[in-house]
Amino acid sequence: MSETAPQLPTDIEVLQARLATALAERDAAIVERDQALLQNERLRHLLHQLQRAQFGRRSEKLDQDQLNLAFEDIEQTIAATEADDDKKDPAGARERAEKRRANRGALPSHLPRVHVTIEPDDTHCPCCRAPMHVIGEETAERLDVIPAQFRVIVTHRPKYACRACEEAVVQAGAPERLVKGGLPTEAMVASVLVAKYAWHLPLYRQAQMLAARGLDIKRSGLAFWVGYAAAAPGCDSGAAIPAA
Repeated sequence: MSETAPQLPTDIEVLQARLATALAERDAAIVERDQALLQNERLRHLLHQLQRAQFGRRSEKLDQDQLNLAFEDIEQTIAATEADDDKKDPAGARERAEKRRANRGALPSHLPRVHVTIEPDDTHCPCCRAPMHVIGEETAERLDVIPAQFRVIVTHRPKYACRACEEAVVQAGAPERLVKGGLPTEAMVASVLVAKYAWHLPLYRQAQMLAARGLDIKRSGLAFWVGYAAAAPGCDSGAAIPAA
């Protein structure tokens, strides 16, 4: 036996524990290898698509939207790989984080700022327990979003009557609605139009998104709103609303 060979324990339970650890490490390595192979195969496929888009015949070339999707897939795969590396290498993760901070630029000044102060659990000196005072601070900005909020506009039109003669009744007239007898406000209809024609979000997908928020509004109902908007006074249905 070689003098450099490790001395194995003679205790059966210790050997079993070491074997279980080795098997777990082997299984984890196999999973990691399979994920890497899958990512490599995906990147090769995307690279082939990009090469075809650049060098292939005109009939084989991808349009700009497909090309953008291919780039998105590659960038997402690279980001997922970096995230895995960050978990395995904390020092490298800190270095990459510093590079991101240096290259990301500043957030627009017109956005509102919500300031959150995170205080230490204890602001007394750990040595003498005297109160400590602030000598500076570090600040960091992150981009946040408040998801679109749906609300219900409840319109009240009180009726007024004369106590003296009990004849006259006065009430404000009902405001005009874009969709007669319909649920949406003009802002709601405008939101559907922008999503459909500016962001190319089909009505059936918008209906699915509304359903996820607890709003049972069918695609046909949204189409009805869009049709009314096209027929609204001052709206040229042939020019104002482009083809889907």
